[in-house]
Amino acid sequence: MRSPLLLLACLYVVQGLPYGFQASALSAYLRSEGVSLSAIGFAGALAAPWMLKVLWAPLVDRYGSSRFGRRRSWIVPMQALLAMACLVAAAFPPERALGALLATVFAMNLFAATMDVAVDGLAVDVLRERELGHGNAVQVVGFKAGMLIGGGLLLWASRWIGWQGHFVAMAALVVVALVLTLLTLEPGARRAPDADGRESTSAHTSMRQVLGTLRRAMARPGAGWLLVIVATYKMGESLIDPMFSPFLVDHGFAREDLGLWLGTWGMAASIAGSVAGGWLATHVEIARALRIAGVLRAVPLAVVVVLATLSAFGAPVVIATTMAEHFFGGMLTTTMFAFMMSRVDREVGASHFTLLATVEVLGKSPLSLASGWLAERAGYLGIFGVGLAISVVWALMVGTFAKKA
Repeated sequence: MRSPLLLLACLYVVQGLPYGFQASALSAYLRSEGVSLSAIGFAGALAAPWMLKVLWAPLVDRYGSSRFGRRRSWIVPMQALLAMACLVAAAFPPERALGALLATVFAMNLFAATMDVAVDGLAVDVLRERELGHGNAVQVVGFKAGMLIGGGLLLWASRWIGWQGHFVAMAALVVVALVLTLLTLEPGARRAPDADGRESTSAHTSMRQVLGTLRRAMARPGAGWLLVIVATYKMGESLIDPMFSPFLVDHGFAREDLGLWLGTWGMAASIAGSVAGGWLATHVEIARALRIAGVLRAVPLAVVVVLATLSAFGAPVVIATTMAEHFFGGMLTTTMFAFMMSRVDREVGASHFTLLATVEVLGKSPLSLASGWLAERAGYLGIFGVGLAISVVWALMVGTFAKKA
């Protein structure tokens, strides 16, 4: 695997397919069938495996065949199961078998989330220090591309290919990635059995030893600072982003225009920013790269605060602000993931990186969930100002903290 980026890109695209479908396309299908908004909201629980995957991540580090590939031992079965789940979902349109469909979507997320643990572990194993920036750009961009395909492009194409075509296309993409995985020899994989004729595995330690290694990694000097950096880097953004769209609606902008600006152009800008973040993390010392990305990300957030003081503003300002915020947000995300991967203990790379990724989600989720409640009490200007302050403080302090982590 001299150049693992192609394989990693394909794998991350595949992982984004079911998440994108569940997060975007499923709600559209359900609403078109008259499902209540409350039920559609509760359908978000189908993504629970992405939050809970840290619970079984140590199994990915503990078990695996070194002859077939430590990570491929998990990636290949999860790809096969995901492809089969897509084909099963094709037989369960929401108007005929809603319960079975929701159970199948949950299974799709379970297989994709488990595969994500193994793929992250593979990235930790094969990426050299100078490749972390590009590798994590591939991670972020690939996953977003998968979300766009599974939740956007195939939903748009379903008017011609139908419900079954939507899932058959998803299954076909998974199979393509499966074939590529089978054709790629994982570093460290053996082609023949050991001298005693038994298959060798890379999991020579017990689960207790895996968990012990993970505990030591989390207890080493600087581990606390690492958790603080990862948990707080999106806090300010998490206060502002959920309320920006309602803020614009209250200022008279049409929701259809916002869907184009925020959902389409914003996503394109985020992908471009992720690529730029990969370049930054590759060519600039990682602590400095984090500070640069953090400062740049604060600029469009400051513009949002200024907009909250104005009674009227035009579409060009909204578009420019949206694209800048998504661009620099994507840049910071990729830089942060590269930083996280540079601090991972490679012996337990899958579970250690998954743990850090879970901390990243848990750090930003509470303020995001509370943003509406806070906006009702502090107003748009108040909540935007607090979000900007948090982001600026983080950008100013992260360089120092990163060197300690």
